[in-house]
Amino acid sequence: MQRIFVGDVQGCADELDEVIDRARADFGSEFELWLVGDVINRGPDNLRVLGEVRKLRDSGRARVVLGNHEIGLLMKTLGVRKMRKSDTISDILGSPDADEWISWIRMLPLVETGFLGDQAFAMVHASVHPEWTLDELKTFARRAQDSLQEGSFEKLKEFFTPRDQDDPWRDVVDRLTRCRSVDAEGRWSDEAPTTPEDAWHARFQQNVHDYGVVYGHWAMQGLHIAQGLRGLDTGCVHHGRGRDGFLTAWLPDAASAHPFDVPDERFWQIPAHRTYYRS
Repeated sequence: MQRIFVGDVQGCADELDEVIDRARADFGSEFELWLVGDVINRGPDNLRVLGEVRKLRDSGRARVVLGNHEIGLLMKTLGVRKMRKSDTISDILGSPDADEWISWIRMLPLVETGFLGDQAFAMVHASVHPEWTLDELKTFARRAQDSLQEGSFEKLKEFFTPRDQDDPWRDVVDRLTRCRSVDAEGRWSDEAPTTPEDAWHARFQQNVHDYGVVYGHWAMQGLHIAQGLRGLDTGCVHHGRGRDGFLTAWLPDAASAHPFDVPDERFWQIPAHRTYYRS
């Protein structure tokens, strides 16, 4: 079964269809999509993307984790966050199946893990804590997921509502779905780092880890290929905003004992079919 890791789709259904068509042509039914989150928003075809991903996931042929845009959809549905001019989620919110889609998205995991050859790995949307072991990552993500998934939507609204005292599990959710940089004191931010050593993955590489990380979220960084790391957000939805956008897929060698080694050229890059938004 060829695993195919896919960067941020963000409603770019035509490009995702192209990845799936190519996968079927090359592997028949012997492939599995692993999507790094942000499958919705900013692009035009969220429901098409969700329908295809859900169909594959329900048949055991896809894994997908929550991204900041999925979290944002939940928060806007609950009235905790206002809609932005750049949001394109009205097709979901206006769908007759809106409640079902919101409930389905709410139950997505924050992290998926497995093995590629002999190499353990984790797939998250944005980052992991630079010092976490894989077991710690799974434990903390599972506890944070409980806060997202358990109880009523009113309880979820309370979880998302700002409060005087920080919630450590809300911090885990935000780190996994939003973080780009970590400073020398360990404080994280969703802003791009001011120095290369403050990139979250640079801090991660300063520690000894026995697992690799596949992630997305960082379109301005582009494709990131480093020992133990694959960053796959290449800004498909940002095409035409002073850059060319691509939907990137990584196809690790299933026969390799160490697929996170570099160099690595096992990528598909699907050019964006058009400009999606400018603001």
